[in-house]
Amino acid sequence: MATSAEAGGHGLPPQVEPDLTGELEVVGRISQSSNMALLCRLAGSDRHVIYKPVRGERPLWDFPDGTLAGREVAAHLVSRLGGWDLVPPTVLREGPLGPGSVQLWIGDPFDPVADDAVVDLVPAGRVPPGWLEVFDSETASGQDVTVVHADLPDVRSLAVLDAVMNNSDRKGSHCLRDEAGRLWAIDHGVCFHASPKLRTVLWGWAGAPLPEGEIDRLGRLLDALDQDAVGTALEVLLPEDDVAALAQRTRALLRSRRHPLPAPGWPSVPWPPL
Repeated sequence: MATSAEAGGHGLPPQVEPDLTGELEVVGRISQSSNMALLCRLAGSDRHVIYKPVRGERPLWDFPDGTLAGREVAAHLVSRLGGWDLVPPTVLREGPLGPGSVQLWIGDPFDPVADDAVVDLVPAGRVPPGWLEVFDSETASGQDVTVVHADLPDVRSLAVLDAVMNNSDRKGSHCLRDEAGRLWAIDHGVCFHASPKLRTVLWGWAGAPLPEGEIDRLGRLLDALDQDAVGTALEVLLPEDDVAALAQRTRALLRSRRHPLPAPGWPSVPWPPL
């Protein structure tokens, strides 16, 4: 198991927005992605990005067609508005295959960082210090294991952000730490649905009181959502009902001041969890 870094979004400066407008040079395709995802290099720089064209989105039964790229961009916007700063810079722009989301790649695409610093598997019942149990399971080879996640403030912030965004697919592999130990969250194409769909591996604080820092972030987000310019920006990215539901969820979390519990009648964890 990797050692969880103490560094993260807390106490670090806000994201500096890089220029993601340069020409996209396609390097390759991410074969594991369920939707088309292309690794690209920004012309004239050493930056890499992940480009997800709208035309490459696979239709889903519960999300409107052609909206996943906008949801990726909305996740970055909401993360910034509330002060979480956990989603890499992401924009909606034209690319080689038409409009899509373009997100800054975290780390070296040819030397990926380990993704077990936030969510991991341990032998059943043997939860190490500094980690929280999510659920017991079994590997494909029949080994009994427990799914755990790090008990750290920035991971807790991500759990709150996911609740705000109604993230329907928070897997362990979507949680990354860069070389400095800062936490980043990726893959937000199935967020912001108006119906309750929270499905995550970060249930370690379910029902627990929210830290004051998270209350502050929720209040900051709600204040931002009341601004006409923010509402207009979100309505370009999301269906109108989803924008309204975002504000409703934020208000509900501020009223309860607690982490949400799994919703009945909906699978609460993604599979596979990692």
